[in-house]
Amino acid sequence: MDITYIFSQVFVVITYALLMATYLAKSKRSIVLLCSISLVTNATAYILLGAWTGLAMCIIAMLRNLYILWDEKKHGKSQKITKKDVIFLIIVYIAMILVTIPTYNGFLSLLSVFATALYTYSIWQKSTRVYKFCGIPVGMLWLFYNGYVKSIFGVILEFVLLTTSTIGYILETKKNKRTKK
Repeated sequence: MDITYIFSQVFVVITYALLMATYLAKSKRSIVLLCSISLVTNATAYILLGAWTGLAMCIIAMLRNLYILWDEKKHGKSQKITKKDVIFLIIVYIAMILVTIPTYNGFLSLLSVFATALYTYSIWQKSTRVYKFCGIPVGMLWLFYNGYVKSIFGVILEFVLLTTSTIGYILETKKNKRTKK
């Protein structure tokens, strides 16, 4: 274990603290803001770990989140998925494929791509409940990716985040059931 690895794990801890807060956030804007900040620290950790596909996914995710924040500020919140939203999703997926090609390092490096693709779909939705539900399989994918890149704290904290997202989803489901009654 060298100093670079230790610093990578410090950035991982900061990343996961921010991500855990997203699963307890009440608005989409709060989720996107917290996630955007966490992507900067996560990208730094992946640079230090030499996890280039993970870094590429962080960059795509940062651009995705900036667009979402800009679009919401310019056009306001919308509860409907529009043609523009579908085009945005397609563009993000194409960008993910393009940046994965030069960073590909075996099948396990694709776990970050699958996690980012599913997360992008979840945040693209207009429902925080969908976001919280998708956090469960996304968490599993990141858990395995962190194991692949040998991020000890990434594995430990992804497990905690997975638990947090499960709790957030359960709380959201209970809230919706109470509202319907």
